[in-house]
Formats: sequence, C-alpha cells, structure tokens
Amino acid sequence: MAGFLILSGLTGAVISWDHELDELLNPHLTHASSRGPSLSLFDLADAIEARDPRARVTFIPLAVEAGDALAFGVDPRVDPATGRLYELGYNQVFIDPATGGELGRREWGAVWPVTKETFVSFLYKLHYSLHIPEMWGIDEWGLWVMGGIAILWALDCFVGFYLTLPSKIPPSHAQSHPGWWVRWKPSWVVKLSGTSRRINFDFHRAFGLWAWVLLFMLAFTAFSLNLYRELFYPLMSLVTQVTPTPFDLREPSGKHHPIAPAVGFAEILERARQEQAAQGRQEPEGDLSYSQEFGIYTVRFFKPGDDHGAAGVGPPALYFDGSDGRYLGDRQPWKGTAGDLFVQAQFPMHSGRILGLPGRILVSMLGVGTAALSITGVVIWWRKQAAYARRAQRHLVKSDAVTAG
Repeated sequence: MAGFLILSGLTGAVISWDHELDELLNPHLTHASSRGPSLSLFDLADAIEARDPRARVTFIPLAVEAGDALAFGVDPRVDPATGRLYELGYNQVFIDPATGGELGRREWGAVWPVTKETFVSFLYKLHYSLHIPEMWGIDEWGLWVMGGIAILWALDCFVGFYLTLPSKIPPSHAQSHPGWWVRWKPSWVVKLSGTSRRINFDFHRAFGLWAWVLLFMLAFTAFSLNLYRELFYPLMSLVTQVTPTPFDLREPSGKHHPIAPAVGFAEILERARQEQAAQGRQEPEGDLSYSQEFGIYTVRFFKPGDDHGAAGVGPPALYFDGSDGRYLGDRQPWKGTAGDLFVQAQFPMHSGRILGLPGRILVSMLGVGTAALSITGVVIWWRKQAAYARRAQRHLVKSDAVTAG
C-alpha cells in the first residue's frame, strides 16, 4: 500500500496545478495568435469530423477567450469492419477560433510515449487509475484498484492513530506514572536531537497525528471518487436522501457500444437556452458535451476561465436526452439535500479547490507529506523486520550451542 500511496501522493502534488502546467508546457496548443471574432463553433466541429470521419466531436467549448485556442473533445466511432471503436490516437483537437486552423491533436491520458503534450494528463490518469489497461472487456480495473487502496488507507488512518496512544497503566500503578495526556504528548513532537532512527519514527508519528483529519479526508474522497457508482452512491442512498443525476439512473452501454445521438449540438444548445429562460436564469454557456456511453448531453454554464465554479464544486448544468432532446434535469452547485451537498463536496475536498488557491497549495503539501509518511513507515517496518531477524538468528545460535553442549 505504501508504494501506491507514494505514487499517488507525488502525482497528486503535481496535478493540483494541471491547467497551469499544461499551459506552460504547451502554449502552441493552448494559445491562438490570430485575432478576431470566433467562427461558428458548430462549423468548426463539423470541420473536425470532415477531416477524420472516424471521429465524433463530443465536447465543444462555448466560452471563447481572446488569445486562447479551443480544445474540442472527440471520441471514436464504431468501425463497421470490426464492430469495435476505431483507434484514433487522439481525443483532443485544438483549433484557432478566428481562422479555424488546427493547432494540433493529442491523446489526453496517453500511456506512451510521454511527451510534454501528454505529460500532465499522463500523471493525472496515473494518479487515479495507474493506467491499468482494459481486461476481459472491463475498463475500470485501475479505478477499482486505487479505490480499494483508498479504503485500506482510510482504515489504516484509524490503526495508525490508535498506535500513537499511550499504553494503559494498571490502576495499581497509576499514581506512580504521569497522566494520560502527558504520556501522549511525545507522540506529537519530533525530537530533532535524536538519532536518525528516532527522527524517522517521530516524524512518521507526529506528522500522521497533526495531519490526521486531512489525510483521512484525502483517503475517503479518493474512495468516493473512484468507486462512486460501485459503492459510494449506493451507500449514500441508504443512509441519506441523494438526488440522482440522469447518469445515476442509467447503466453505461459499454465502451465499444456507443449510443449515437439523434439530435445535434445546435438543437440541444437552443433547448438549453429555452430551459434557462423558463427557469428565470441568464447565465453564459460554458461548454457542451455528449456522453456516448449514456446517451446524455450536458450543457454547463459559466464565464470563461471559471469552469470549476464556486469553491470548486463545478458550474450549473442542464441534461438532455441524446435520442430525442428531451430535458432530463439539472445540477445546481451547493443546492439540494444534505446528501447532495456531501456528494458534491467530494471532488472540491480532494482537490483542495473548496478553499481556492490556499486549498490547492495545502493539497500539494499533503501529497508530498503522504509520500514521506509512506516512506518513513516502510523504513520503520524494515528496521523492525531486521531486528526480528537478528533476534531469531541469536536464538538459533543459542539453540545450536545448547544442542552441541
């Protein structure tokens, strides 16, 4: 488990700054040098599909900022010859909005080769899925493995906390020993004047105590995000009232059995505007996406650069059926039952965005701290194993001496 947590902690410390790092590494993709009004976004999407008929545009950015490229998302269509999805080799296309020129393509989350264009997304996907490939027609192995590790980590938080507590003193000796709080106090302190072994042990114990609440929060939210459909949502539904989204009410069709939309992007956007007006809202459209596995359109509303919404919970969204365009429901951030609010808070807490910039800095520090905690824990375990081996060897030597005598 320590190996997984070292990897997850270090990658988590980096991907807290995924957008900033991506723009720094790939300005040729994220920035557009041309100036002028944007061409029709739907015409740009049609042009992408015309250049590669194997691809279907499934994400259209609607919030256009001057100087920024538009990142369209694409998914493969089904190859009639094989009955399986085409292997496109990319899932993002970057377009200059003023000229319509293509700035580049890339595979977000590509395993290999790792280039500066895919570096950030490689780390992002490694963080939560280890890039474990599809096996036996199941694509979720990585999510399940890391979700299971998160459960063990959450349980280990309680085990570690228990091990810091002072041992019980028999009532007959209580008066000759310091009080319970006095005996627990050393667990919270790192004695820098001690040996390297003592400093390692003190750091492991003290950091685990001081950061216990935050570490448990990271472990729990990692479980909830990775095993949302499998465990978290069903368990939440048992203990509190949770309003299901259209995605919760449908089973995915399977990776190689996408649901082709019968209604286009333009019509969905118009229906979203009508629904907005009916609800008395006037928010700017941020992006428009289509899920092939669920047959659901999502229209999100936010200003350019504010796609994480209030406290990182995400912007408002409307859902529509891809087969007939009917309205399926909405999502309003920080609104709903207590269960809804708790569910919505999982990603903002895990990413630190619930506290804005200070939260992201804190999560980065916790990622490094988690790796350090895992390393010091392994060192403690290794030294104990070595000590056990030495005692066993001495016992064996004594036994041989007795036998020889």
